[in-house]
Amino acid sequence: MSDHRRRRAPRRRQSPCVLAVLEHSRRALSRTGGPPASESASWGLGNRGMIVSHRVRLRHVLHQSGASLAYFAILSVGVYVLHYHAGLHISLPFNGVAMMSTALAIYLGFKANQAYDRWWEGRKIWGLLVNYSRAFGREVLTFVVPDETESPEEVRAWQQRLLRRHMAFVHGLRVFLREPNGYVRQREPLLPQPNTYEDMKDFLDPTEYSEVLAAKNPPNQLILHQGQELKDASIRGWLSDYRFVQMSQTLTELNNHQGMAERIKNTPLPRPYTFYSRVFVFIHGTFVPFAFIEELTWLNIPLALAINFLFLSLDLVAHYTEDPFENRIADVPLTAISLTIEENLKEMARFEIPVAPLPRKPPPVEGVVF
Repeated sequence: MSDHRRRRAPRRRQSPCVLAVLEHSRRALSRTGGPPASESASWGLGNRGMIVSHRVRLRHVLHQSGASLAYFAILSVGVYVLHYHAGLHISLPFNGVAMMSTALAIYLGFKANQAYDRWWEGRKIWGLLVNYSRAFGREVLTFVVPDETESPEEVRAWQQRLLRRHMAFVHGLRVFLREPNGYVRQREPLLPQPNTYEDMKDFLDPTEYSEVLAAKNPPNQLILHQGQELKDASIRGWLSDYRFVQMSQTLTELNNHQGMAERIKNTPLPRPYTFYSRVFVFIHGTFVPFAFIEELTWLNIPLALAINFLFLSLDLVAHYTEDPFENRIADVPLTAISLTIEENLKEMARFEIPVAPLPRKPPPVEGVVF
């Protein structure tokens, strides 16, 4: 495509999700005077994690653990006041609490390891979706060998239709996985992000868009439409039998990885791990102030609070990583990965199909990439 045609390409309307993040970022930067030099270089394609800043913000910490920390702080102060000012000398043997601390640390370590395995598997699934999306785009652009009597414009329209539908599939799968299923307790999000199928609207014609929205599993419906397009191309002689099978296998891999992501979404970590870990953290945290009150006097307050914060943090890190598709700040960055796939496909097709300009990637919001 010439530079003149590239400049005149119509701008694609940004999706509501991307627009919301961009607006949030603009307001945050207007308050701070612009991004720090260390962060400005990370706004490109390299962003893959959710929390990309080197430091976790205090607001994020208090949002997740503020109420629990307040309980432990009030308890520590209350134990000190009762012991030294009310004459109630209640204490627990240090060795007993230390044994409980050791057992709880092992338990929480095991839970954190299992939770991170789920998060990392989700990230690997979407990494493979990036690879298969690039492979599918290459196959769409290079496998088609039409007859000489076929119109080149018709072939280009077919290619553009498949590539746009695949972009819709990626964005639709992101929205589908982030929809609540009732397995995860929802609370007011720290950085709320919209999650709507309108992100697919620019890639589909109105009839197909309405048909896909009516399905219970919109991404699966889009893969079905892709298969029908390949079948039609094979009947017309655009694809040989071998190339038709190869592209069908690529669609099957996309189905497989969608299914693997749905398995993580619909199969939570066994609930006893989550329930008992929180119960044990609070039982242990309640005992800790009574174990040091005799030896440390008022220093028992900050020490007990620090110990309880340590165990509470281990439990919360596992809690917020065990479900990687809940649209929270510690999840797999599905929006950023979806825009990467969209950008890659548009770059691949730039010289053969007049597509819209590349999408704008929103910068991190408070050190978080969505």
